[in-house]
Amino acid sequence: LGQPFEVWKTRMGRHRTETTVGSFRHILHSGGVRAFYAGTGPKLVESATKGGVLLVAKDAIQESLKGAGVSSTTAGFVGGAGGGVAQTVVMGPCTYLVTAMVLGKEQSVWGIMRRTWASKGLLGFYPGGSAIAARQASNWASRVGFTEAVRTKMKAAHGDPTRRLSIHEECWAGIIGGVLSCWNHPFEVARIEMQARALSGEPAVGMIAVLRQVHAESGVGGLFQGLIPRMGTNVWLTLFLVSGANIVKQCREGSTEAICTASANPQHHCA
Repeated sequence: LGQPFEVWKTRMGRHRTETTVGSFRHILHSGGVRAFYAGTGPKLVESATKGGVLLVAKDAIQESLKGAGVSSTTAGFVGGAGGGVAQTVVMGPCTYLVTAMVLGKEQSVWGIMRRTWASKGLLGFYPGGSAIAARQASNWASRVGFTEAVRTKMKAAHGDPTRRLSIHEECWAGIIGGVLSCWNHPFEVARIEMQARALSGEPAVGMIAVLRQVHAESGVGGLFQGLIPRMGTNVWLTLFLVSGANIVKQCREGSTEAICTASANPQHHCA
């Protein structure tokens, strides 16, 4: 569902002189609505694997830290970072293939895979790996951490730190957490640039060097090119993998009757 945002921000990350609306129009005119779903195949593989990797790693770290007396907010940041780094293993090749299909002329996933494997082997699927690791660690540290911080504030506002939040409140916490987690967008721009360089046969450059070059060419604005569609991606992922996971977990444990039965009350639905 979030693939149009992925295509949109990938194009903007590479073509940094385009405006947000201009980039959207270019994609639409290049292939209609279908163009917003370029790379859906590898994205489906990524989505089917990264969520499980994240949830298992994040929950294990988070619960261990909470058991050791660490606050929910701190445990959220650390657990999210650990889960994000673990995702790099599956996300490296998948994001590389999506970038290739969004920015390149070849639209055959198998063709891109064969060419990459023949020229560089397994490592050829991991250009920008450092940027992916930095992005994912800070992504989920921020998404989980900020969402937990907002949830804590909501509970405090009710005067009860143990209060169970409604679905409506859980969703708003996820939306706010998702938007705030976009502070690390320069890592995403670096990832796109490093993968695009590899696809065009340009010499490999490290993440720091890429960030410096983008800043020299486009200023601070260039480091945040594609921020608007990235917000859409982050909000969607945070709602699904953080807020949604919290709701399902509490329902499964049978500890939150208010959440599990909130569907009977329209005002508890996510806006």
